[in-house]
Amino acid sequence: MNAFELAVRLFLQLAVILAVCRVVGWLVRPLGQPQVVAEMIAGVLLGPSLLGWVAPGLSARLFPPESLPILFALAQIGLVLYMFLVGLEFDLALLRRRARSAVAVSWAGILTPFALGALLAWGLRDHYDFFAPEVRGWEAALFFGAAMSITAFPMLARILYERGLSGTSLGTLALAAGALDDAAAWCLLAAVLAGFSGDASVAILAIGGGLAYGVFTLTLGRRLLARLYGRLADGEGRGAQVLPVTLILLSLAAWLTDAVGIYAVFGAFVLGAAMPRGPLQKRLEESIAPLTTVFLLPMFFVNSGLNTEIRLLASPALAGVALLVLTAAVLGKGVACGLAAKWTGATAREAVAIGALMNARGLMELILLNIGLQRGLITPTLFTVLVLMAILTTLAAVPAFNRIYGERGVPGER
Repeated sequence: MNAFELAVRLFLQLAVILAVCRVVGWLVRPLGQPQVVAEMIAGVLLGPSLLGWVAPGLSARLFPPESLPILFALAQIGLVLYMFLVGLEFDLALLRRRARSAVAVSWAGILTPFALGALLAWGLRDHYDFFAPEVRGWEAALFFGAAMSITAFPMLARILYERGLSGTSLGTLALAAGALDDAAAWCLLAAVLAGFSGDASVAILAIGGGLAYGVFTLTLGRRLLARLYGRLADGEGRGAQVLPVTLILLSLAAWLTDAVGIYAVFGAFVLGAAMPRGPLQKRLEESIAPLTTVFLLPMFFVNSGLNTEIRLLASPALAGVALLVLTAAVLGKGVACGLAAKWTGATAREAVAIGALMNARGLMELILLNIGLQRGLITPTLFTVLVLMAILTTLAAVPAFNRIYGERGVPGER
């Protein structure tokens, strides 16, 4: 298939993906689920779990292997733009007032699920084909622990945004704890990739480079950004340069953090958090959000769904393993984070809500799993087990949160 044929096929793929995502969104809307959950489900339905099973010929024609890199590239662009928008909503000032609680919830959300994940890796590694043969025991434990520790940070942000809680004490605590959890999970992944490649510099560069980028961007970089955008706002005719300049900076931030091994989405999030607030924030959201959330982000979920095959869990033993992983995920993340929040002064209502939100894994889990699969760390079987866990914990998050805070502001549209 030549480049022109791939481009033509891409338009058909886009139409099918967007249509299926909207239909599934319409079906799950009465259940109080946001559109992002519908896109997770739609991704699995369009992959070998359903479409590839009931209509393998149609699936092969619609998603030929040579077209998948294009979908992957679109997915990465959507992720970076979306995480930049999440960063724009992040309230750094409120974070400082709840730093103690955020750190406690974050540590509880890292250590407990990590320990359970590591134990599962050690116990299951020799009995199931979950990891590549060359993956050592400690590498398997680190990866499994990271997969159990991660939080659906973008979805968490979306739930809070839709309910008007983004700038509240609860919202900032949940976002801060989720961001810290995910940063730790990416550092663990960097350590695994370093060990897998036999090069310790991979982990050193990832952790050191990511820390240096974050500190610089949120301190000196923040002041430089304020000065830059102040000049763009004051200069006659310069206002038209705001969006192009932002996209250039965003692309550089994504490239830099991906190059050091932390992953592009964190570069985007930190840049968004460092941007000046006020009219600029609203202008950028209005310019970037519609195309990103409606058009680009669904590509990521379909790209992940094409690597998920639930039929691999057809045996009772593997189904039991999936249930065990799900149970450990809920206890290690949701319960531990809720107890930590209560211990640091949150009300019982806030603690349960934070536990429910932190237990969702969604988008970030799928990113981590895709990296593990692409790098040859894990097999499609473990990929499917953990994708199923991610979907179920994410599905449970919204109903659990709704029971605490009600269903106000649960739109079907983004």
